[in-house]
Amino acid sequence: MTIAPERLGGTVTHRAAPAGGRTGRVPRRAMSMRHRAALAALVFLLPALVVFAYFAWWPIAQSVLLAFQETNLVTPAEWVGWRNFEILFADPLLPKAALNTLWFTALSLAIGLPIPLLCAVLMSELRHGGTAARVLAYLPVVIPPVVAVLLFQVFFAPGEAGVANSLLALVGLGPLPWLQSAELAMPSLVIVATWSGAGTAILIYLAALTGVSTELYEAAELDGASVWRRVWHVTLPQMRGVILILLLLQIIGAIQVFTEPYVMTDGGPANATVTVMLMIYRYAFLFGNYGVATALSVLLAIVLVVVSAVYLRLTRSWSTR
Repeated sequence: MTIAPERLGGTVTHRAAPAGGRTGRVPRRAMSMRHRAALAALVFLLPALVVFAYFAWWPIAQSVLLAFQETNLVTPAEWVGWRNFEILFADPLLPKAALNTLWFTALSLAIGLPIPLLCAVLMSELRHGGTAARVLAYLPVVIPPVVAVLLFQVFFAPGEAGVANSLLALVGLGPLPWLQSAELAMPSLVIVATWSGAGTAILIYLAALTGVSTELYEAAELDGASVWRRVWHVTLPQMRGVILILLLLQIIGAIQVFTEPYVMTDGGPANATVTVMLMIYRYAFLFGNYGVATALSVLLAIVLVVVSAVYLRLTRSWSTR
């Protein structure tokens, strides 16, 4: 330890300097090593960043630019400014498509969120046949979406020939015009979408259930809690983070629904199932107006970003509890 002189009140005093001459600052050598490590990591990440930027960020930038142009993707594009957005907002079908998309999203959350969670909880309680139940639950995901939609067209066929109406006839109900009714068409599409996508959510919930401490269940059983109370007070709080993430992904997926309304109803009857994605398809591939289609795509992307940001902001405290 060295003694450092210090003048105080006209007298020279001495104070002890820190051992090794340290003054509480990070040594330059350590800082240089950190900078070199960060630089080396950046060098290794640079090829991946370049590839990702070329295939992800650059198309996004091109799409934003195309929203202000008029082109058929063959001849050179013409800059038209805000005209594509003016055409879009003048379309009377846009509010209808937006409301239909919101209605589909609300129904998807009301049906598609609790059913996979309930199935996962019931499967976790199975003592035998759990593997077979998991395979059957994930089987709809393996089937191609278009094939599944075509199968459900037969299922929802009008009249007594349809499978759904045949089942209703057993209890003295029906037949119902599933896809031919403006009131029943959208719920029918939600049933198809829920059946097709529930398998992935069930497997994720089952994986999350394995992380729930068995001691909590044992303590709840000792307290005399019923199965419902154990699920409500033990299972759901422990799975809060997974549920919130899957809920966000389901919201984003529902807003971008396209396959079901395109294949099953083509937006009908009477535009009851026209969605925003279906309008984008029509503008691009039926009307050949790629500028307006891109403008609507940009607006949809902005809506998804805002919804995701607000959702993450509102649920940040819940997910960390």
